[in-house]
Amino acid sequence: MWESIKEFASEFFVTGDPLIYGADVAIALTLVSIVFVLTYFKKWKWLWREWLTTVDHKRIGIMYIIASLLMLFRGGVDALLMRTQLVMPDNTFLTPEHYNQIFTTHGVIMILFMAMPLMFGLFNIAVPLQIGARDVAFPFLNALSFWLFFWGAMLFNVSFVIGGSPDAGWLAYPPLSEMSHSPGVGQDFYIWGIQISGIGSLMTGINFIVTILKMRAPGMTLMKMPMFTWSVLSSCVTIIFAFPILTVTLALLFIDRFFGAHFFTLDGGGNPMMYINLIWMWGHPEVYIVVLPAFGIFSEVVATFAKKRLFGYKSMVFALMSISVFSFFTWAHHFFTMGSGANVNAFFAVTTMAIAIPTGVKVFNWLFTMFRGKITFKTPMLWTIGFIPCFVVGGMTGVLLSVAPADFQFHNSYFLIAHFHQVLIGGVAFGYFAGLYYWWPKVFGFKLNEKIGKWAFWLWNIGFYICFMPQYVLGLMGMTRRVVTYGWDTGWWELNLTSTIGGFLMGIGFLFQVWQIMHSLKFMERDTTGDPWNGRTLEWSIPSPAPAYNFATVPVVDARDPWWAEKQQREAGRPAAPAAAYEPIHMPGNSGIPFIKSFCWFLAGFGLVFDWLWLAIPGLIGVGLCMLAHSFVYDNDYYIPADEVARAEAESRGAVG
Repeated sequence: MWESIKEFASEFFVTGDPLIYGADVAIALTLVSIVFVLTYFKKWKWLWREWLTTVDHKRIGIMYIIASLLMLFRGGVDALLMRTQLVMPDNTFLTPEHYNQIFTTHGVIMILFMAMPLMFGLFNIAVPLQIGARDVAFPFLNALSFWLFFWGAMLFNVSFVIGGSPDAGWLAYPPLSEMSHSPGVGQDFYIWGIQISGIGSLMTGINFIVTILKMRAPGMTLMKMPMFTWSVLSSCVTIIFAFPILTVTLALLFIDRFFGAHFFTLDGGGNPMMYINLIWMWGHPEVYIVVLPAFGIFSEVVATFAKKRLFGYKSMVFALMSISVFSFFTWAHHFFTMGSGANVNAFFAVTTMAIAIPTGVKVFNWLFTMFRGKITFKTPMLWTIGFIPCFVVGGMTGVLLSVAPADFQFHNSYFLIAHFHQVLIGGVAFGYFAGLYYWWPKVFGFKLNEKIGKWAFWLWNIGFYICFMPQYVLGLMGMTRRVVTYGWDTGWWELNLTSTIGGFLMGIGFLFQVWQIMHSLKFMERDTTGDPWNGRTLEWSIPSPAPAYNFATVPVVDARDPWWAEKQQREAGRPAAPAAAYEPIHMPGNSGIPFIKSFCWFLAGFGLVFDWLWLAIPGLIGVGLCMLAHSFVYDNDYYIPADEVARAEAESRGAVG
């Protein structure tokens, strides 16, 4: 029996790599520490009541942000491991198998488990406050969306210590992802981790579309919405059309692997190119899904810190929505080299170039907003200014890649790696960092330390250019993607060394951000005004942090920047409209069903990964029982009495005053 246990453990756990053993120890110590702290301070009930069962959009946003920062750490460590492997020729720091796993998990984590949750966290924090709503349209669904993401991410991440990570690339092209080339469980972790979290992403898209269209404050027409809210709407419209494609594609791949079908196996009558078309029909809109909200953040930040109304509001709205539509007509530019034909290549080359036009419109609008503005260079504005040249270079190299004949040279080279990171880091990461710094005091009630934040900004930016500019040259010199090592005769090592130094500088920049948060927690600069940046939109009209009910009275909007207009009216000496009387506020009640249901999905996914039907079937039954239980919940809500609202407002307004 002991031999059987040892044999099972050797197959179940990843063994033989010191880095994995170190990760095992770190995970064990972290779990023990968490359990010890919660037990010692008797916080288990608090954790369940205040966080695990919450449906408050602000707390869900905080959990999204914490999870995304943890995933940024994990994905960043993967990146530094790859750069360490490539720092010198003929390096043996990583085995080829481990290297393949790392570049696969790095891509998946950074796009789906870092950028997406950070985006959703900012959605939850800002959108209801910007439109004058007390919550999202479907609070229960919002909590379920988060926990599906969380347990999907956990299922994917556990693969590097249990069973083995996927190694077929972040988009899992067949035949590499089929049983013939990936017989282990890593690819099944990939499928079910993304499937479970992807369902949550689709729910979030539906939820915020309904929230924006149906829950805006009285008087807030579509053309009076803040630009970030418009960017969220355009992103969510793209989500609800793109993510079903991903769901179906991964389901077909799982059927291939689990039931022996041949949708994508060439020797069985299938077609791998069908998978590549499907995955990029999701994959390229996905790039715009994560970058569109960043554009909205930059619009808010520029207008606030230039103290000017956003230039070209209507053209910005048109640009956002046109990008959302055009993003579905560019997917084939990812495989110009695969023999689609001259007409197909020409069509997708033109659409790819055309989508650069609305993007350029936004850049000029931001510059014109800053022109002759009274700019203050706080950290959100620094990230915005740092984004502009970075994204312009990324856009220009993207247009180069859209030229099909040129792409035959650039394709699968490090030129493409540099372009992709230029757009995703310079556009998405910089944008979300700007948003995080911008809305941090509204969520937590204190500002982050500016001095440390500026150190982090410069380390990130300097490190970024040192890391990725050499990669353009490496691509032109012939270095292809996914190369695990190279020889001294290639002439690549100096540029790879430089690139690795830049990568570690960005890692140090991340550590400065962690230090900034920890320092600010101890020496916080408390926001007593509710409006630390002299903002323009409704979220800055309420105390910081925002109360559970957001707005004591529902605001009435009669201008595009309603809070700015009200402040201007006060400065001009015109009396503000009399405040409405407080009334009881209807609020949704907490529920443990989203957490339990999502955990059942985790159990079902884990069982399907290992073909353990004894675990998968009870997990799916648990999902069904949770759905049944929720269908009998009729009174899971409550009212905050008017006198309690009045007391809370008096206390907060006293602090503000």
